[in-house]
Amino acid sequence: MKRSPIPVALVTGASQGLGAHLAEEIAQLGYAVVLHHRSGTLATHRLSRHIASSGLPTLVVRADLSQPAQVSRMLQQIRRKFGRLDLLVNNAGTYRPTPLLRTRSEDWLSGLHSTATATFLTTQAALPLFPKSGGRIINLGDSAADRITPRKLAPGYHVGKVGVNLLTRSFATQLISRKITVNLISPGYLENSIDLPPSSGLPSGRPVSFSEVAAALRYLLSPEADQVTGTNLILSGGWNL
Repeated sequence: MKRSPIPVALVTGASQGLGAHLAEEIAQLGYAVVLHHRSGTLATHRLSRHIASSGLPTLVVRADLSQPAQVSRMLQQIRRKFGRLDLLVNNAGTYRPTPLLRTRSEDWLSGLHSTATATFLTTQAALPLFPKSGGRIINLGDSAADRITPRKLAPGYHVGKVGVNLLTRSFATQLISRKITVNLISPGYLENSIDLPPSSGLPSGRPVSFSEVAAALRYLLSPEADQVTGTNLILSGGWNL
């Protein structure tokens, strides 16, 4: 096992959308980036080649994050290649807009496991790779992850995001003594969201952009955020207030 001379980040759900955008942003900050996917092999390898063209090392890993053995194998791959992990971005999540009363067990489990279970298992498995100097864990929630409100669609996903909020605060209290901060970024409707309402239906008149989420992430990675932990940073343009 060798130890990378530069910081290393793992981004889950990095094959497309917000995860791919954040992975590129993190690479621009000088991190070696581990790109996780579950089924987006071609897109993830294409992103890996793009990042590598700037001279930064990458690693593509495939895993079902609801399966402890696959999560453990993924972290072993990171250990072998880089020997460390300085940043974990728990971005993976499957949203199926199935009505509550027509939700099947597989819909429920997909939403719950791809969010709360994935965040728990990946964070737990990643901790031994963080150096004594500390690091950052940034989870992705949604704009209602801080409250218990009725949800008509995708109940497993929304219960999972509430769980991610709880896990963020729970891990934050346990890890600050190790200089690892744990925070949550909770967007409202994103530019690529499923069932995106018309702009006239959004309080700010537009969805949240990937670049705005990336700006929040850059702040949480900055030295000025060393004391910020257990926080839920909501980027919703007034949605769900």
